[in-house]
Amino acid sequence: MTSGRLNALARLAQGPARLVYGNRASRIYLAVVAATAVFVAVDTLFVHHDEASFAGVWLFFLAAPTVFLFFAGGSMIGESFASSSAFGYVALVASVLIQAAAVGAFVRLLSDRPGHARTPREA
Repeated sequence: MTSGRLNALARLAQGPARLVYGNRASRIYLAVVAATAVFVAVDTLFVHHDEASFAGVWLFFLAAPTVFLFFAGGSMIGESFASSSAFGYVALVASVLIQAAAVGAFVRLLSDRPGHARTPREA
């Protein structure tokens, strides 16, 4: 490939990536999800519970509603496919990335309004 094609591919990939982590709101959402994932991992691996822990539910609350759409689509494909843990992890990660992109698109929509000043005006 020529360098021109590589540059075009790099520019094409920057658009969605910028929506996912290119603004403060998306990064805050991803940080909250990462902190919750660490909490769930610590609770699952190091804390002994006499009964089941509901710590993992918080990740699904943060990934809702898209994670439930993935599960509904997976159950249409097959119950054994949708109930596998690999599908659950992929659906969770994809849901979080889709929602971070949605937050980024919403922030871009609000910041690209006509008549909206990008820098503060002098008094």
